[in-house]
Amino acid sequence: MRTLYTLFHYLMLPVLFLRLAWRGIRNSEYWRRWPERLGLSAVIAKERKVVWIHAVSVGEVQAALPIVNAIRERLPDAALLVTTTTPTGSSHVMQSLGANVTHCYMPYDLPGPVRRFLDRTHPSLAVIMETELWPNLFYACRLRGVPVLLANVRLSERSASGYRRFSSLAREMLEGVSYIAAQGERDAERLIALGANPARLSVTGSVKFDVHIPPSLREEAASLRRRFGSGRSVWIAASTHDGEERMVLEAFSRARKHTPELALIIVPRHPERFGVAESLVKRGGWSYALRSNAQPSLEDVDVLVGDTMGELQMMYAASDVAFVGGSLVPVGGHNMLEPAALGIPVVIGTHVFNFQEIGERLMELGVARQVADPVELANAVTELLKDPNQRHNVGEAAKRFVEQNRGARDKVVAMVDALI
Repeated sequence: MRTLYTLFHYLMLPVLFLRLAWRGIRNSEYWRRWPERLGLSAVIAKERKVVWIHAVSVGEVQAALPIVNAIRERLPDAALLVTTTTPTGSSHVMQSLGANVTHCYMPYDLPGPVRRFLDRTHPSLAVIMETELWPNLFYACRLRGVPVLLANVRLSERSASGYRRFSSLAREMLEGVSYIAAQGERDAERLIALGANPARLSVTGSVKFDVHIPPSLREEAASLRRRFGSGRSVWIAASTHDGEERMVLEAFSRARKHTPELALIIVPRHPERFGVAESLVKRGGWSYALRSNAQPSLEDVDVLVGDTMGELQMMYAASDVAFVGGSLVPVGGHNMLEPAALGIPVVIGTHVFNFQEIGERLMELGVARQVADPVELANAVTELLKDPNQRHNVGEAAKRFVEQNRGARDKVVAMVDALI
């Protein structure tokens, strides 16, 4: 099966390069550093012990930050290599970790690129964030005696169903993994059903509970909030995808009938959608500003388009209510713990299979509300805004929930210590 997978992957190489070229039309960063995707990464000196952490894009990088920082403290002499797949993930690594780590793109999962990558970086340990299973990479690591730790793994029923169609390949991959840190019991059950060894698997919870809130964050958020003027409510729609911006703006129009002074911050998930969101806002006749313009006053602005990277947490903190996107369309949802950790009530759509257990627990506690369409979204936001006491109580419950579930980071770092 791995041979067939490799042959298919080689046949798909032209398509992969065309896809990079096409994506580069919207985000020119996709046109840069192509050799890294073929394994031609920077060379790391062999004298240093190398811990390699792979995080696909922004969400995985954000989840990996507590682990990376803990490893830096525990192993100060080790070289830390962080790989991503997307330019936005790369940018987030550079902004958050800078010169503290080496960054390159993950090579394509083919024998040649993987061999060149491992020859140049010679990792002592591979930490793969969330659900990234690569047959050739795992096989090459096993041949070289490089332990592989799957950290913060979540496996939805949809993903598990896809892997079951290639059960022998999935089993071979999981047999080559040294240890698995699963987010929840359901994730662990699905992994074991696919062939993971129960003796090499632990349920650690999600490292996303270990979200770090910098001391300066509240000050920056307060500064942004003051620009909207006194007496205004602020609602953020974060990590939105294609189709969601239209629904959010329809809900915003409905909510404004009840809360005329309401302001909206809309933050598309991907940078290539910043311009799309701006066009939709402009077409709707709303007065708006771009976050990148750093406008000193937003008092006459209806919508702020968050077209910058690395500021989402601050924008959450400047808001009264948060809608977490990727959930009104079948993307699977995004990290709802970031606003919860800041005490911000959360609204989500019905498509949250990427965060199923966390979403269910938040809804059980009354911290998150689930909606199916723009009408329900407008009603949920309006109800939360009209009752400050309820909003405060929900926010406090959200913060307690996050605090009570911290600790996954330390468990994963203990596994790193043991494996290295």
